[in-house]
Amino acid sequence: MIKVIIIDDEPLARGIVKEYLSAFNEVEVVLECNDGFEGVKAIQQHNPDIIFLDVQMPKINGFEMLELIDKPPAVIFTTAFDEYAMKAFDNNAVDYLLKPFSKERFDKAFEKWMNARLTLKDENQTEDFIQNRTRNQDENSRIVVKTHHAIRIIPVHDIIYLEAYDDYVKIHTNDGMFLKKRTMASFEQGLNQDEFIRVHRSYMIKIDQLTRIEHPDKDSHVALLKTGAKIPLSKTGYQKLKTVLGM
Repeated sequence: MIKVIIIDDEPLARGIVKEYLSAFNEVEVVLECNDGFEGVKAIQQHNPDIIFLDVQMPKINGFEMLELIDKPPAVIFTTAFDEYAMKAFDNNAVDYLLKPFSKERFDKAFEKWMNARLTLKDENQTEDFIQNRTRNQDENSRIVVKTHHAIRIIPVHDIIYLEAYDDYVKIHTNDGMFLKKRTMASFEQGLNQDEFIRVHRSYMIKIDQLTRIEHPDKDSHVALLKTGAKIPLSKTGYQKLKTVLGM
């Protein structure tokens, strides 16, 4: 059986997806979820083969929800975005259904995924999409992370610096450190360049947290932050910081 989870804050929309799926004998809808928080728990508990995910939901949107899952399942997005906004999907293998969608369009999307599944073409497709997608303005003002006990929303203005950590990024704030499974490159692209600067392959700092630049030895420079943290500067990072500071 193909295990499916439907995640949408609109009961009518969930009902339509469930009705259309009833035509496929090999499908089992294991759960319906009303928001992204429920969705994270359901995916961890049931390990579905595919989810139908609304993009626009309260609290956290569908994209942010996927970022909280270590190994996200295959996904078909359901959304009321207009076609212009959805062009971002056209450059990725992930499919989407533009509300209101017909059964014919639904069947086409689901059969496309089933064919890809049989030929293993959908492997890592969701993770690739998450890393490469363009974030909207609201998302760039906050970061959603998963802790041991809860899901937390971190305002960007609370960030002190970012540090690369294997496949994750450490987000350092006055309230502690949080892990996010994203690349430094995606943060560099998404965060406001007037507020943040990449000073090293593994570090990005919030410019207003800088107190001074130290020169501990002949070939190195270090950024001293208000918290007392010392961040190494690469040669390129040092030059970039000098330019920003008008040195």
